[in-house]
Amino acid sequence: MVRGARSERMGFNRRMVAASAAVNRRQNTIHFPAEVDISVPRKMILERRERTGERLSLTGYVTACFARTMGEFPQFNVFRKGRKLVFLEDLAISVLVERTMEGKSVPEPIVIRRADRRALFEIHAAIRAAQSERPRRLGEAAGMTWIRFIPGCLLRAFVRSACRSVRMQQKYGVVGVTAVGMFGGGALWAIPLSSATVTVAVGSIVKRVVLVNGSPEEREHLCLTISFNHDIVDGAPAARFIRRFSERLASGDELREVTEARAHS
Repeated sequence: MVRGARSERMGFNRRMVAASAAVNRRQNTIHFPAEVDISVPRKMILERRERTGERLSLTGYVTACFARTMGEFPQFNVFRKGRKLVFLEDLAISVLVERTMEGKSVPEPIVIRRADRRALFEIHAAIRAAQSERPRRLGEAAGMTWIRFIPGCLLRAFVRSACRSVRMQQKYGVVGVTAVGMFGGGALWAIPLSSATVTVAVGSIVKRVVLVNGSPEEREHLCLTISFNHDIVDGAPAARFIRRFSERLASGDELREVTEARAHS
């Protein structure tokens, strides 16, 4: 090496990311940046934390709202296999979380299976468990520890094959949520490189002054990017999906339903 510089062998995780990005950038993806007023659910989450001490995952809330909306748009739970579209019966959502492995932060997917049938707190618990565990091997969170045995020269071929495999897509899902953009400051939107049919990329939270009943009020807005595989989803259905998803996010109904159910029980 040149003096004043050092080299370090790329870990398997970085090589896997590079292989996935190389394959995924060939997908015909359309991106919709958006802002959603989440003042109501944020207030409910804060009140719950003050009352119970429980720190509810915002990623879990977004994922639960995404799952309910996907339940209303089952035609998006599909992937392309050559000239055919394969529709999946069960909804599996891949959620990217940050975990610490050997002193380094590593993004890893966990899979929420039958997500549209799971309560918010089940999704929240799965995300918190993955974040708190100390993984020993890459891929533990999604049950993919075997992936490290794939030779580096075959990683791109593996990614391409997985994107066309019915079993792989049934197990790991064709839609996903990534929340890595939440850690940025100011208004931040993430543009994902993803092979999923629908991807929700969660960005930062910003404060905006808006008119409420004719009076200016500071409200919290969540920056989002919702991305679609344009081979499968057209602009008009995508826009309808985003509108419904945004309404559900802003309402806080998902939190309200769970609170009322627990109070009743």
